[in-house]
Amino acid sequence: MAIDRRQQIIDAATNSFSLYGYKATTIDQVAKLANVGKGTIYTFFKNKEELFDEIINRLIKEMKEVADDAVKPSDSFYENVHRALYRLLEFRKQHQLTIKLSQEARDIGTPAVLDVMEKLELAILKFIEDKVVLAVERGEIKECDPEKTSFIMMKLYIALIFDWEKRHSPLSKEEISQLFEFYIFKGLSN
Repeated sequence: MAIDRRQQIIDAATNSFSLYGYKATTIDQVAKLANVGKGTIYTFFKNKEELFDEIINRLIKEMKEVADDAVKPSDSFYENVHRALYRLLEFRKQHQLTIKLSQEARDIGTPAVLDVMEKLELAILKFIEDKVVLAVERGEIKECDPEKTSFIMMKLYIALIFDWEKRHSPLSKEEISQLFEFYIFKGLSN
């Protein structure tokens, strides 16, 4: 069976970016981890940036699949958005590459990494926005600005999952669901 060199390089680069971050990863490291010569890498990718871009595009595709798998046509908009957001943020929290990139963006501010984190966030926002538009069309929710609504939903989730844990014990999935439903769908009015 033939070895897929391109995939071998992508796997090694993903491993290197996950362990060392973007800035500290070199083509030499990737070549060593992939057990190939540097020239082999350059037959598939022009540079580290192109290789990184390939990995991030695959990561976004994987995140989209996670979100799509969470959506059940028979469930309400609220249930689907809650489940999809929770799974997406769980995925980001557990995926070593996104953890390392988040740390690098925060601690070093590497421009390429900041761009990637923005790209990941925009992919999540676009997913939510599409669901908001569909829910408005179906009459499940009131007419609203889909872009702002998706932004607020995502930021609330991030706050409840990541930021809350900085000073408190983690909230359960059920607690997050209740808070999300209360603040987004029911509101504070009597």
